[in-house]
Amino acid sequence: MFVNEFDYELPQELIAQQPLERRDGTRLMTLDRSREEIGEVPFCEIIRLVRPGDLLVVNDTRVIPARLFGVKESGGRVEVFLERRLAADGEQWQCLLRSSKPSRPGTRIMLSGGVTAEVVERGEGGTWRLSFSPVEGFEEWLERNGSMPLPPYIRRGAAETDRDRYQTVFARHRGAVAAPTAGLHFTPQLLDELRERGGEIASLTLHVGLGTFMPVRVARVEEHRMHRERYSIPPGTADAVNARKRGRGRVIALGTTVCRALEHAAGPDGTVVAGAGETEIFIYPGYRFKAVDALITNFHLPQSTLLMLVSAFAGKELIFRAYREAVARRFRFFSYGDAMFIY
Repeated sequence: MFVNEFDYELPQELIAQQPLERRDGTRLMTLDRSREEIGEVPFCEIIRLVRPGDLLVVNDTRVIPARLFGVKESGGRVEVFLERRLAADGEQWQCLLRSSKPSRPGTRIMLSGGVTAEVVERGEGGTWRLSFSPVEGFEEWLERNGSMPLPPYIRRGAAETDRDRYQTVFARHRGAVAAPTAGLHFTPQLLDELRERGGEIASLTLHVGLGTFMPVRVARVEEHRMHRERYSIPPGTADAVNARKRGRGRVIALGTTVCRALEHAAGPDGTVVAGAGETEIFIYPGYRFKAVDALITNFHLPQSTLLMLVSAFAGKELIFRAYREAVARRFRFFSYGDAMFIY
């Protein structure tokens, strides 16, 4: 299977650059897999598609303001992108660095507020290990001085409003460097209405990492290797998922991150095991889903692993027909864009 089989034409003006005024003011494309039918409703009407007994599983990760700007001792400017914390006994992070000249171990970077970062060593995948000091109050400092890590296809700098709008309303646990964007459409009111209709909501945590930005650099799909991402599935969430497998009701994954976490933790019979760890599961056509029955997701980049995942879930032919329809109907694409409900 070749990566270029997952390409499609997308006019640049359909890439959403700003969130809409209302979170639930977006559009929702519906894909009925059994009938191969494509429809559309306002996102705020998604609760009409939820049945009594359904379980909506959300990702409660919280995006950190991971983009920092500093100056080397030599005077050169450098951009630091925090990817993941590495050491529990200090502030050591795996980072990407961008500067006019390559960095090297021992390089010191001066950041705002008296914080410095020292380059320790080269890491995997073009990253660097950096040590920050002082470590006391680092999280509070980061909240004040970091910028939200908007994806590269959003062609503007992060604004103060992105600190709220690039987080879901159920974001709790800090650690992601990209939002689980399918969750950006939900409001507290929509969640309450879902419960009133007999649905249940459970959460897990998957800290979205650099892999969500990284292009697939191989020709054959099967040769790609995913970045590892940390996840945690509480016992209550595993129990709720497993109850659907024993009885009535669907497991609805809110986003590809939830889908990947549940499928990683699921056994051959679909039983999900609670616990924490790392996952590098790569889902592409041919994969047999074990835990997830329905999926809410945004529209994804051409040739991306996320487009491969939804193609595996709905069927590649139906997904690409839906994407052509979305372009023709002028849907808004990617993080701040519209959504799709596949069931």
